[in-house]
Amino acid sequence: MSKLVIVGTVAFDAIETPFGKTDKILGGAATFIGLAASQFNVDTAVVSIVGGDFPQEYLDLLSNKNIDVSGVEIVKEGKTFFWSGKYHNDMNTRDTLATELNVLADFNPVVPENYKDADVVMLGNLHPIVQMAVLEQMNKKPKMVILDTMNFWMDCALDELKTVIKKVDVIAINDEEARQLTGEYSLVVAARKIHDMGPKYVVIKKGEHGALLFHNENVFFAPALPLEEVFDPTGAGDTFAGGFAGYLAKTEDYSFENMKNAVIYGSTLASFCVEKFGTERMKKLEHREVHQRLQQFKQLTQFEIELA
Repeated sequence: MSKLVIVGTVAFDAIETPFGKTDKILGGAATFIGLAASQFNVDTAVVSIVGGDFPQEYLDLLSNKNIDVSGVEIVKEGKTFFWSGKYHNDMNTRDTLATELNVLADFNPVVPENYKDADVVMLGNLHPIVQMAVLEQMNKKPKMVILDTMNFWMDCALDELKTVIKKVDVIAINDEEARQLTGEYSLVVAARKIHDMGPKYVVIKKGEHGALLFHNENVFFAPALPLEEVFDPTGAGDTFAGGFAGYLAKTEDYSFENMKNAVIYGSTLASFCVEKFGTERMKKLEHREVHQRLQQFKQLTQFEIELA
């Protein structure tokens, strides 16, 4: 069985959308990635840090999904990373109301010994120095390293970020970030420039408009499933990444053709994430629901046409 290592935040979120608001709830990139990857029954470990205020029941939730949490450092006298945000009516833009790094400010990741030979490493959105520290702990070169990052690191740690980008096989960023990283408006040109930085595959997420996969001259597009209700987009990108990484770890096939399937799985799982606040939907998601939605995806994208 393939091993998957996920590094990222395990955190508290407080969210406000046009449909309601929450108090502090379970959040964090590694949490969403892990819950999505748990759909594939791969040997998964999360590397993160929390404070003494983090409920044991949240760690138990991950453990019960067969996610190894021995790499989650608990700083008993510290407080857990907290983020609060408010989404605008279009649900695509949001204002950050609070960011409290707390224990994350001094996070030195430690990969559990029995996961230092992991086949797939998923680097969730963190400081590039932390991401690099994880790669440097691996005993062998992973078969697949996937990187998520954001414009904040492009603003304040661009050199360190470019060093990490050289080391990864796949980068997954949104369209705005791809444009900022390359200075190119065309996503096709931006993807080509990112290829030149190191990654073999470039995934550009476009939110409710789907995702693009680039590999050399090959391009694949997966739409987002049209949904009746979108309650909370928080974690959708991380859920996409978790589905993508989990599927690749499960199938152990890193070809472009199989990457297409990974993108579809990622998009499918992300479509569940947005239906409830925070992790609520992902915590209770069942395989049969995923299978049914994959069928919907298939119907959405398949067609027959007579070429004149």
